[in-house]
Amino acid sequence: MRRRSYPLGCRRLRRLSRWLHSAMQSVQKVLMVVAVLGAGAGVGSALFALVTPGELQKQEMLKEMPEQDPRRRDEGKRNQQLVMATLQEAAATQENVAWRKNWLVGGGGSGGKSA
Repeated sequence: MRRRSYPLGCRRLRRLSRWLHSAMQSVQKVLMVVAVLGAGAGVGSALFALVTPGELQKQEMLKEMPEQDPRRRDEGKRNQQLVMATLQEAAATQENVAWRKNWLVGGGGSGGKSA
């Protein structure tokens, strides 16, 4: 069977039609991906807005934090003072304070190794 020959303009038109068809498929895929990603971002944003605590809840949470308790703050200050005193003593003596058994007792070589 012999192939039918089309005029030159008709062949170009068919080639153009095929190219347009493939271009439209690509555009359709891109639009679908954008729609899916946009829907996912929208759902994520909505869930984040639902889960985020309100202003009153934030204030209540801040009140309950351990740093807001005066006893906890005093304890932290006391610990910091002990650490600073130990560091100052270690800088002033030749004793290896890391070997101390009782950190509350100062110097005198009580249980520590001397360097």
